[in-house]
Amino acid sequence: MNKAALTVVVIAKNEEKRLAECLKSAAFAAEIVVLDDMSTDRTIEIAKSFGAKVFQRAMDIEGTHRNYAYSLATQPWVFSLDADERITPELAAELTAIASKPIDQVSDVAYCMPVKTFIGTDWIRGGGYYPAPKTRFFKKGQFKYEDARVHPRMFYEGTCGNLKGDILHYSSPSWENWLAKFNRETTLEAEKWVKDGRPMGPWRVYRKACSRFLKYYFQKDGIKTGYTGFFMSFMHSAYQIITFAKYREMKRAQEGAPK
Repeated sequence: MNKAALTVVVIAKNEEKRLAECLKSAAFAAEIVVLDDMSTDRTIEIAKSFGAKVFQRAMDIEGTHRNYAYSLATQPWVFSLDADERITPELAAELTAIASKPIDQVSDVAYCMPVKTFIGTDWIRGGGYYPAPKTRFFKKGQFKYEDARVHPRMFYEGTCGNLKGDILHYSSPSWENWLAKFNRETTLEAEKWVKDGRPMGPWRVYRKACSRFLKYYFQKDGIKTGYTGFFMSFMHSAYQIITFAKYREMKRAQEGAPK
């Protein structure tokens, strides 16, 4: 069977429980690259069993790490996939159709697609979580991330097309696990605010927190999905408040540190 002329790039660290299903969903691709973040479990062994090209690099800055991973691809198209994600057959068919064309005849530089996010067995639909399209498919060498540790911005020149097939994102095995990730991400966000020298104040944060709740609960259909929609909209708001609390603590420690 002819495989699609694209590279699926997977970022992984200690993913022996989820990696096999991830790589099965990428079997249609001509090349699979796994960039391993110094795993201590069977991640590398599993990746090699699927014929993936495996490289190792310690994660430092997310944007830098991902850009390095994309540079390892040898196919003309790159699909960025995380170990907790799956490519649906519908999406695979769309990617294959695009990759089958001469690349200079494809006007779009990148493509985004909807992402179905699951926490435990719950599909998170409201509060801006679906379709929540993400840009994951792009021409090699024409897309990169900002060198930032959390939520790096993307850069590319040209147009972005829209695909219909889903990525399945198994974000966390439980709500407890998701909340632990939330705690880590607010810490990284606070560090980013300090590093960037952002002029953050309580009233600005209060306005952003209120704005986020109203946006995700009413405009992004959180109100239509019961408790889960309310909770996720609330957490969008709480992200700002908790990050600011950590930011204040870091700024005080920085200002009180000896010169």
